[in-house]
Amino acid sequence: MKKTIRKCAGSLALLSAAAAALGPVFYLLWGCIARPQGFFLTFLRTPEYLYKFWNSLGICAAITAGQLVVSCMGGLALAKYPLPCRRFLLGILVVVLLLPLQVTLTPSYLILDRMGLLDTVWALILPAVFSPFGTIIMWMTFRGIPDELMDSAQMDGAGPMKLLWEIMVPAGRTGAASVLLLTFVDAWNMAEQPMVFLRDVSKYPLSVFLASLDRNNFPLSFHSGLLSMLPAVLLLLNFREELMEGGGLMLEK
Repeated sequence: MKKTIRKCAGSLALLSAAAAALGPVFYLLWGCIARPQGFFLTFLRTPEYLYKFWNSLGICAAITAGQLVVSCMGGLALAKYPLPCRRFLLGILVVVLLLPLQVTLTPSYLILDRMGLLDTVWALILPAVFSPFGTIIMWMTFRGIPDELMDSAQMDGAGPMKLLWEIMVPAGRTGAASVLLLTFVDAWNMAEQPMVFLRDVSKYPLSVFLASLDRNNFPLSFHSGLLSMLPAVLLLLNFREELMEGGGLMLEK
C-alpha cells in the first residue's frame, strides 16, 4: 500500500513538473494558432526581426563551431597526452567554469577593449569560443575511450588531425553532440554579453531584441517567440539519439 502511494505521489510530482515546464510552450502555440495574423507581421511588417534572427543564427553557428573545435582539441590533449601540470590545468578550467558569468564580464570587457573588438560581433564570439565547458565535457568523453583505439590508428599512420576528427570525435560523438547542443542553446539565449560588449543597440541579437518588443502586440510577440524556439528544438531532435546514448552510458557508469 505504501509503495503504491509513493509511486502515485512520484508520478503526480513528475506530471506537475512536466506541466509547469511545458505550460508556457503550449500557451505559446495556442497564441500562434489563435492569432494567425502574426505570421504576416513577423515576416513582412517587421523586417528587423528577420535580420535579428539570421544575424543571431550566424553568431551562434560561429560560436558553436569554434567551441567544438577548441573543446575537441583541448579535451583530447588533456585526456590522452602526457601534458605537464595536467591536473593543475584541469583544476583551473573547473574553477573558471564554476565562476558566475558576471564575474568574468569585467576582465573580458577590458581584454576586448584592448583588442579593439568592442561593439563588434567578435566581442560575442571569442569569449564564448574559449569557454572551458566544452573542453571539460570532451575530456571526460575522450578519457572513457580505450587507448588501444588511438594506438592502432597511430600505427596505421593516422596524423594528429586525422586521429582527432576521423577516429576520436566519431568515437566520442555523444560528448560532441552534447557540447554542440548546449553551446548553441547558451549562445542563442545570451543576454548579458550583448548589453555589456555592444554599444550599438541595433547590433543586439535576437535574445535581447525579443525583450524589447511591444508587449501589447501579442501576434508579433507570439510568432517571434515561436520562431526563436525552432533552431534549438530542431537541433535537439536531430541529436536526440546521441544524447540518449550518452545518458545511458552515464547511468551504466
